[in-house]
Amino acid sequence: MKTWFITGGSRGFGRVWAQAALERGDRVAVTARRKETLEDLLTTYGEKVLPLELDVTDRPAVLAAVSRTVETFGVLDVVVNNAGYGLFGMVEETTEQQARAQLETNFFGALWVTQAALPVLRAQGSGHIVQVSSIGGIGAFPTLGLYNASKWALEGLSEALAAELAPLGPKVTIVEPGPFGTDWSGDSAVHTEPIAAYEPVREARRAGAAARTPVDPAVTAGVILQLVDAEQPPLRLFLGPYPYPVAESLYRDRLATWRQWRRLAEQAQP
Repeated sequence: MKTWFITGGSRGFGRVWAQAALERGDRVAVTARRKETLEDLLTTYGEKVLPLELDVTDRPAVLAAVSRTVETFGVLDVVVNNAGYGLFGMVEETTEQQARAQLETNFFGALWVTQAALPVLRAQGSGHIVQVSSIGGIGAFPTLGLYNASKWALEGLSEALAAELAPLGPKVTIVEPGPFGTDWSGDSAVHTEPIAAYEPVREARRAGAAARTPVDPAVTAGVILQLVDAEQPPLRLFLGPYPYPVAESLYRDRLATWRQWRRLAEQAQP
């Protein structure tokens, strides 16, 4: 039996993974901005679930939520940083408030949860931090500049963290989903005020999105359970087949560019 702490549990991946863990008998502390969205879990699973109202941008509240989880269950095995949302719009269109809010939730929220959990995991010499990133955490796409920035920051932090924890026991995995039918681009999304000059770019992105059929996030439940049960989990794990050709194309292009310009780059030496 494992004890989980999952943020963003009102819907999407957070809800699917919380239910999967509870169904197999694990204990789950699950957070949401509005606690009432978690009441059905409490009704169904009773003392196995600890529903917590939490805004992950509130660092003292995050520390208190993790402390309450450990006080309630006595241990912490899996920490899932899932809370986040999509900010859609061009870089030029993005306001300071929108940019800061995107980083506060998607990056700093995950950082505060991670920092709150680390003393517990270090003392145990075990545990698994699962950072929910995106294919947009290794590639950047028009209309998602600030979202990409938040996920690239999370990936850099998490890779360094994995190396820091390697001799201590706890593990880190960065999960990078493709397009799933979560609320990421739905009601929770934020949109910038459009500048007309970018409309062709925006229209191309709409057409690409319309051509894809989002996958039900429920299909990821078994994958995540296998991931957290693995003795030696990977640093990175794609979810679904979609990210593979995208990532392979991105890295082919990057390697080709680096090689093409290597002669110039190597001139920067004594």
